[in-house]
Amino acid sequence: MFADSPAHPASFSETQQLAMADNLSRHGWSQHNIFLPQELTLLLEAECRVLTEDGALVLAAVGRGATQAVRPGIRGDRIRWLHAGQSPACDRYLQIMEGVRVSLNRSLYLGLDEYESHFAFYAPGAAYHKHLDRFQDDDCRTVSVVIYLNQDWLPADGGALRLHPEGQCMEDIAPLGSRMVLFLSADMLHEVLPATRDRISLAGWFRRRPS
Repeated sequence: MFADSPAHPASFSETQQLAMADNLSRHGWSQHNIFLPQELTLLLEAECRVLTEDGALVLAAVGRGATQAVRPGIRGDRIRWLHAGQSPACDRYLQIMEGVRVSLNRSLYLGLDEYESHFAFYAPGAAYHKHLDRFQDDDCRTVSVVIYLNQDWLPADGGALRLHPEGQCMEDIAPLGSRMVLFLSADMLHEVLPATRDRISLAGWFRRRPS
């Protein structure tokens, strides 16, 4: 369910695009190593660290509407949503993800309409308990994406993304820099295990229009 992929969707071979689509349809997830160029990974990591030091990231909440609340014991990351024009590095990243959106729509006919994303900063010891990414009253989130920005990550550092595919063994995925993981938002239970060092990623969701 994983592959070493080129650094830009424009250079995805047809075989690699089909593998991504096949993994999602058959297994509910797909892993792609060396997805972002190294220099872009470093720029995005540096941007997230500056935003963190400036206090621009906020504790993420769980729930929705009246039940939404900040509960660090359940979810301990700090986030900052991305928007077009925020920085050249973020614009490059969003352009790359637009290529992924087009590829997934062409292969799986998912009707993906847009992409939303935020920085996610986990301080040492922070975690996110098992959950699904789709809200009960909103079925727009269709494919979840995590891209890691961590350099020189070691197994002892912890911080794995733990997937719980239905009817299959759980999968632990180390947050290695430039690695991308995609999974189906409505079906894939997952969690973030605590790490012993700062853990930085980009979390995102391909969304379809409300039904």
